[in-house]
Amino acid sequence: MVSLRHRLGEHAGSEKGDLTGPNPVDRGKYGSKIHLITERTGLPLSVGISGANLHDSQALEPLVRGIPPVRSRRGPRRRRPAKLHADKGYDYDHLRRWLRKRGIRHRIARKGVESSTRLGRHRWTIERTMSWLAGCRRLHRRYERKAEHFLAFTSIACTLICYRRLTK
Repeated sequence: MVSLRHRLGEHAGSEKGDLTGPNPVDRGKYGSKIHLITERTGLPLSVGISGANLHDSQALEPLVRGIPPVRSRRGPRRRRPAKLHADKGYDYDHLRRWLRKRGIRHRIARKGVESSTRLGRHRWTIERTMSWLAGCRRLHRRYERKAEHFLAFTSIACTLICYRRLTK
């Protein structure tokens, strides 16, 4: 029997005498991921959290549905974006069809076909907003047990980002 203190640095599936290392099939990861949709300048529109072992493509539909109505100077409130830029993690036909059915033009990099560098012109706004969220100490490491609490703190951080950007 090995005490827990000696096993803290080891991965799941590895034993004391195992020379091959951790099981390469074991992809279960602990933690949370923050999923985010922003507008062109980096203001958060929709935010969500999921487990770290959930694939990114499963979070796109709830995020797009969660975009609140945005008031414009003329006409009715917009409920959906005109165009959506996404990286290769969202390259699935069912997501493309779903976006097309909702009338959202999409620009999703295709796996094995396109380079990620062309999408980088638009992706940096998301990365900048994620770095603003990472600056919040409460979100840097998850302390809350309940996902609702963590989502509430993430929403407060997004509200602070919007407040700081709009009061400049």
